[in-house]
Amino acid sequence: MLASGPDAPAADAGAEAWRLVERLYPIPRSLTGDGVRQTLAVLSEHVPLEVHEVPTGTPVFDWTVPREWNVREAWIAGPDGRRVVDWRDHSLHLMGYSVPVRARMPLAALREHLHSLPEQPDLIPYRWSYYAERWGFCLRHRDLEALPDGEYDVCVDTTLEDGHLTYGELLVPGEREDEVLIHAHVCHPSLANDNLSSIAVATLLARELLDRRLRLSYRFVFVPATVGAITWLARNQARLHRIRHGLVLAGTGDPGPLSYKRSRRGRADIDRAVELVLRRRGATGPMEDYSPWGYDERQYGSPGIDLPVGRLSRTPHGTYPEYHTSADDPGFVRPESLAGTYDALLDVVEILEGDARYRNMSPMCEPQLGRRGLYSTMGGSDRRETEMAALWVLSLSDGGSSLLDVAERSGLPFAAVREAADALLACDLLAPAEAA
Repeated sequence: MLASGPDAPAADAGAEAWRLVERLYPIPRSLTGDGVRQTLAVLSEHVPLEVHEVPTGTPVFDWTVPREWNVREAWIAGPDGRRVVDWRDHSLHLMGYSVPVRARMPLAALREHLHSLPEQPDLIPYRWSYYAERWGFCLRHRDLEALPDGEYDVCVDTTLEDGHLTYGELLVPGEREDEVLIHAHVCHPSLANDNLSSIAVATLLARELLDRRLRLSYRFVFVPATVGAITWLARNQARLHRIRHGLVLAGTGDPGPLSYKRSRRGRADIDRAVELVLRRRGATGPMEDYSPWGYDERQYGSPGIDLPVGRLSRTPHGTYPEYHTSADDPGFVRPESLAGTYDALLDVVEILEGDARYRNMSPMCEPQLGRRGLYSTMGGSDRRETEMAALWVLSLSDGGSSLLDVAERSGLPFAAVREAADALLACDLLAPAEAA
């Protein structure tokens, strides 16, 4: 169990997470480059991250660490010399990984390199071209339609050269080497929900756990999407067997309800723990089965890796109009949503920390609880609830069932089940299954 002590109030954590989102929002991130480093430097003000630099060309399974990309400036000037698009106004204006260009061209040729959203004419889309050398700009469709004919000057002052892929990592040690993996991607530019919300929540969760006595160890990884997760897995193969549970956090700050995508295993303990927490919290978001599409749960669940890693989100990606557009700004992220995600994660941690298997040491019919003073000592906010929890724990403690099994089958809160088990242990009616 976690050591007792006051938790940071969820509302305070939500407000602090929102301020962190707002601070990180202007930093121009991409798959690699100084924006990722700047982001990790800010996170390091809150938790002691270890920052890793993996050289370009490093083989990572079937992939290779790409060249590093950085931007000095990028703009388009119209026929009158005024800039009609400027990366400094919004980092989404430049297509990610655009190669360097200095050119003058007519509007008809320029249009081949311009991206907009006709169905959302007031929003800038997010576009990238990581693995094919192209250049492009993104702009509001109403601004695109207003461009006059004539000659345009284009400047894409970027570097695409050998460098490094950068990621951050923090291990919060517990009593055991068994680990819980918490993952957030750090490559998206100026997108507050996807994924600054999850970066902020994960950072504050890590800081909270650093101050606790833990049974399990918790490993937080802040990596670029896809190739970043693949790189981390390739570099850590020797210790992957320690990971017992894992969560990818993605899009956790929007106004929608919490939702969950199960691990490839489908009924792993992390899947059951998260679903139990979300049901108890009345979450109405979808509970999806695994599919090999989405965020980096698909890397952790690939057949050769096969880690029990699910994904916790709010509104699923691609299903809300702000997704991958300039509308995904700090105003779209709600402090109360960040607080709810943070609080739900602490509830999941409580289950992972408190789950165990026991054996009933008085299994021949129901033991007499009253003469042991259990009804008066268990207490709790709902006395009847804790009494029922004690009966359920005794009934299912056959050495094979866990406290998570008890909570699922009984419908009782895990905290009540854990409290009952502690009381029964204290009067020798229970013993750890491995020691019984």
